[in-house]
Amino acid sequence: MSFVFAFQMGEVMVNPQGSLTPAQHEIIEVVWSAAPEGVSVTEIWEAVSSTREITRTTVLNQVDRLEKRSWLRRKKIGGGFRYFATKGRSETASDLAGEFVDAFFGGSASDLMMSLLGSKRLGRDEIAKLRALVEVQRGKRDQKEKE
Repeated sequence: MSFVFAFQMGEVMVNPQGSLTPAQHEIIEVVWSAAPEGVSVTEIWEAVSSTREITRTTVLNQVDRLEKRSWLRRKKIGGGFRYFATKGRSETASDLAGEFVDAFFGGSASDLMMSLLGSKRLGRDEIAKLRALVEVQRGKRDQKEKE
């Protein structure tokens, strides 16, 4: 297994390996929503089991897998371990969206948009939001080109 290291604010950050299953994403969401002091396996289990039936052992196994693949890191605090995400929510969403576009649309974001428009899944409001986002990005790109 290869690890890619990046330096951020004096700490060595490890880029997580692989993608997330829906169950693993659910766990990462709990960790992202946790207080800055991290979250325990029991707290993760309590949050996940409030929406569906799952054993604590299953959560523990998923947390262990996520730690081994560097999605989570643990820190001994007090008498137990607290877990922290190694990558933020927005960065993860961006990376996973990019992987999806690469895998299903040959890297073409416009093909993704055409698929969404063709499926009639985008309403007027969402199309207006997308137009606004495109204009913001166009402005940022134009600003960089001027610099």
